[in-house]
Amino acid sequence: MPGGPRVYIDNGCYHIIARGNQKQQIFKQESDYLRYLVLLKKYKKRYSFKIYGFCLMPNHIHILGQVAKATNLSKLIQVTNRTYTAHFNNSYEKVGHLWQGRFKSKVIVKDQYLINCINYIECNPTRANIVSNPDEYTWSSYRERNMFSCNFMLLDHLSL
Repeated sequence: MPGGPRVYIDNGCYHIIARGNQKQQIFKQESDYLRYLVLLKKYKKRYSFKIYGFCLMPNHIHILGQVAKATNLSKLIQVTNRTYTAHFNNSYEKVGHLWQGRFKSKVIVKDQYLINCINYIECNPTRANIVSNPDEYTWSSYRERNMFSCNFMLLDHLSL
């Protein structure tokens, strides 16, 4: 059954989740994580997307950000995931779908829930027992965001 229509809001914040098809790994090596981040950085500029937090798990991704023009959200995730799929399939001699259906997105109100959502995303590796402390996980925004004394900032000013 197809998903319902997406809620689009210009200048809205979104929690985006995309999973590997059949819960398969979408990142097998460090170079895969790096490739995805390079693509995300490239396309976030094209689609005017500001990143507040992210976590790349072995079999799924979480991204929290704001898009100026709401319809660009789908374009951003589609082109990033499609380009990454081509890299993955070429690297591992695979064919077909890498992602499980459409990505999910939830509108986030900019208040304490936004901060809670960032914390939820960045603590994902801890809950999955991949690491014991979120600052041990390389593939999330936790370390960059917590290098500064503020609880909340745009990652656009950091490396991604």
